[in-house]
Amino acid sequence: MPIQFTERFARQYERLTKTTHGKVDKALRLLDADFRHPGLRSHPMEGMEGIFEAYVDAKYRMTFERRGNVLLLRNVDNHDECLRNP
Repeated sequence: MPIQFTERFARQYERLTKTTHGKVDKALRLLDADFRHPGLRSHPMEGMEGIFEAYVDAKYRMTFERRGNVLLLRNVDNHDECLRNP
């Protein structure tokens, strides 16, 4: 499934450390292979119709939505900030 990035996702990604970049990159590879991959623990966000949350690691999350056959990456940040502004 093709992946696209919002400007916000790209901006937030650039603010992360190089170590976290590697973890996000790994999560993106898993997402590209199967957005339901168990390692991502992806699930619909409560109260946010059509938006999903996926784990990057214990601290970081990313949010995305499915638009037809495209996954649109919306945000990546620490857990609280990402979920506050999916």
